[in-house]
Amino acid sequence: SIANLSGAYLEGANLSGANLSGANLSGASLGGVNLATADLSGANLSGAYLEGAILLFANLEGADLSGATMTCLLGCPLLPSGYICEPDPDCSESEGRRILPE
Repeated sequence: SIANLSGAYLEGANLSGANLSGANLSGASLGGVNLATADLSGANLSGAYLEGAILLFANLEGADLSGATMTCLLGCPLLPSGYICEPDPDCSESEGRRILPE
């Protein structure tokens, strides 16, 4: 079954390597979450809060990122088409990245 975590509060959780393919994480609070190597392909992350999340080698291909807050991230994941990952000039962390629509 596909996880429905819409609106869930998961700040700081360790979800490294989790299979969240197709999961509904719309509006979820995921600040500082470790999603390294996690599979979020096709997931609904619309309106989700991901500031400070660890996204090294995560898979967000086909995910809905509309309205998501994706700033001061650690690492760049595989992204759906139409999005880019770039250095975040507003992040105090020198390695910080952000994800924006192209």
